[in-house]
Amino acid sequence: MHGRAGWTAYGVAFALAAFAMMAAAQQPAPPPVRPSYGQGINLETAKRIAAASVVEAKKNSWNMAIAIVDNHGMLVYYEMADDTQTASANVAVEKARTSAMWRRTTKEFEDNIAGGRVAILGFPGVTPIEGGLPIIVNNRMVGAIGVSGGTSPQDGQVAKAGLEALK
Repeated sequence: MHGRAGWTAYGVAFALAAFAMMAAAQQPAPPPVRPSYGQGINLETAKRIAAASVVEAKKNSWNMAIAIVDNHGMLVYYEMADDTQTASANVAVEKARTSAMWRRTTKEFEDNIAGGRVAILGFPGVTPIEGGLPIIVNNRMVGAIGVSGGTSPQDGQVAKAGLEALK
């Protein structure tokens, strides 16, 4: 190709390639696969998870409230350290319920809101603050843990330590 026609063909080809790349980049990611519900968590397992969370909180001198709910958000076990701020009592339970009912971490909601998806604030039963984690056993959702009393990352750290007791 020579001359102006050659440059035009290259320009059109470049524009089409750029458009195709932009269109591919704008495709939304498929939604994550959420675990199916299993039989709800039993009291013994809930206590084991909570105990591991308490160890992590005490190790760091954090006063925390820890709630374990079944796979539908019903409270199974609850513990609150002395001198934990009063508001954390309810927040821990609500974080656990959010995680159980929506089958995801509460941090996912927090991150979505931070990313501009404020419509999530209209979802009923959502506490979009880190510290709520699903409890998965044999690839089944059996419950969730909610922790409150520190900063959001501290709450998440204590919740995660509790889940480590299952390994």
